[in-house]
Amino acid sequence: MKNIRNFCIIAHIDHGKSTLADRLLEYTNTVTQRELQSQTLDDMDLEKERGITIKSHAIQMDYEYKGEKYILNLIDTPGHVDFSYEVSRSIAACEGALLIVDAAQSIQAQTISNLYLALENDLEIIPILNKIDLPSANPEEVTDEIMGLLGCKYEDVLRVSGKTGEGVHDLLEQIVNRIPAPVGDPKAPLQALIFDSVYNPFRGIEAYFKVVNGSISKNEKIKFFATGKEYGADEVGTLKLKQVPKKTIECGDVGYIISGIKDAREVKVGDTITSFVNPAEAAIDGFEEVKPMVFAGIYPIESEDFEELRFSLEKLRLNDASLVFEPESSAALGFGFRCGFLGMLHMEIVQERLDREFDMNVITTVPNVSYHGYSKREPETAILINNPSEMIDPNLLDRVEEPYIKASIITKSDFVGAVMTLCIEKRGEIVNQSYLTADRVELTFNMPLAEVVFDFYDRLKSISKGYASFDYSPIGMRSSKLVKMDILINGDMVDALSSLIHESNAYYIGKKMCEKLRELIPRQQFDIAVQAALGAKVIARETIKALRKDVTAKCYGGDISRKRKLLEKQKEGKKKMKQIGRVEVPQSAFMAVLKLND
Repeated sequence: MKNIRNFCIIAHIDHGKSTLADRLLEYTNTVTQRELQSQTLDDMDLEKERGITIKSHAIQMDYEYKGEKYILNLIDTPGHVDFSYEVSRSIAACEGALLIVDAAQSIQAQTISNLYLALENDLEIIPILNKIDLPSANPEEVTDEIMGLLGCKYEDVLRVSGKTGEGVHDLLEQIVNRIPAPVGDPKAPLQALIFDSVYNPFRGIEAYFKVVNGSISKNEKIKFFATGKEYGADEVGTLKLKQVPKKTIECGDVGYIISGIKDAREVKVGDTITSFVNPAEAAIDGFEEVKPMVFAGIYPIESEDFEELRFSLEKLRLNDASLVFEPESSAALGFGFRCGFLGMLHMEIVQERLDREFDMNVITTVPNVSYHGYSKREPETAILINNPSEMIDPNLLDRVEEPYIKASIITKSDFVGAVMTLCIEKRGEIVNQSYLTADRVELTFNMPLAEVVFDFYDRLKSISKGYASFDYSPIGMRSSKLVKMDILINGDMVDALSSLIHESNAYYIGKKMCEKLRELIPRQQFDIAVQAALGAKVIARETIKALRKDVTAKCYGGDISRKRKLLEKQKEGKKKMKQIGRVEVPQSAFMAVLKLND
């Protein structure tokens, strides 16, 4: 055990985690030059294209230092805030963390939140300054910031370039010297922490785990704590670039287990594996059920593709257990599913994967969060509201609570005013403002999650010219004055455009939505009224004028009554058309309502 080193790489998005992981694999000869490609561990096309890590990746490296052989288990974690629970479980499986900071972009919001996660788990932190080969790098200033954040010495900060490989040999030596070996009792009953799982179409779910106490052997009977289910360990082994089967995985090591599990929901990240014959008394602390934060309806464009969409979502869930969905129907869009996502990026990725892997073109409704409603009849019992159509009748409604988050925004000091204005507009309350350096400020706000879901992130990036970085964590539910706003087109309600919004914003959002729809709905042969209503009260209206033929064009001069007769005749026809006409809302209208401020 003393020669095992378990560590993960944590950083903000795009600070070069996966590129540095490539260099570590190359310098320890884990991967041959032929197998090496940029971001070797990111195996999804989507990950490579966007340059982001969506799923954690674990890999084992062998390294020889001063004549002794060491086993280095590396876990490459996602950088995005949506996947922070997955990052926290990966951190729990390690004894050390490489905290990477981009020498050009400096410390950002996610860097700090991941650092606190690592410190809570008492990990040894090795700060690394990456991308020092960039012409825009500012190593001295960023090193000072890291020293201020961690309270470490100047020489503790390693300077590395993931691209050129500069400083990587020194980093490997520091990993061996500074990261402690795992502690655990090899004789105790088995306790292993699951930190990730992947679906293999031929062999079922493969769970990745770290043995905390005891050891796990092939063909042993095992039990999962959270679900209480028992399985046989058909195969255990370690994770090189390809899996290497072993007879036993010893205490402190990281490996994978295949036991023929068919459903990803049975393997929960953060769960504990123990032996069926000699079970451990308690599970490893820190397990949570992953709760979706953002909900949206997903509907097939052609209604006959409904079953195919169900099949595609079930297939996706095998790979991504955090996706939840249930069938729902809408008068405007037909049959579809109400899906729960971890955040906005997760929602985008699911949509993209449906399109790429399953060729499914889908319409996504306005995303919203889940609220707690309380009726006057039972003011103590919370009713979960995931969909605006489930809102309690206003006459019976006692109060509604919505989820709040603590948002941390790091920006240049020039943009503080603009960022504050944006957050206050989104009903945020400022909690703290601290200067990290002379021109970098960390702002902390408490704000409703519902306001962040809409277009907050895009607007934050545009007002700060791309400099601001954003991170959040949930802080519970708070009571709010929320109302349900419906959109009526020609007097018919379009349920897919309904939303729950704060009373203070209702008029503004209603007016914006009507204006946007007026531009997007094609003109018909009759006038179309687009209205926003709170219950029976209409708060905004726009009219899409009819296309009309110039019926008076043939009259040259003549009496006015002649023209009036022709216009009256046209008016009668339009009136008749309006009674029988139906308005189709184009797909672009559903999408554009999400971007009201463009």
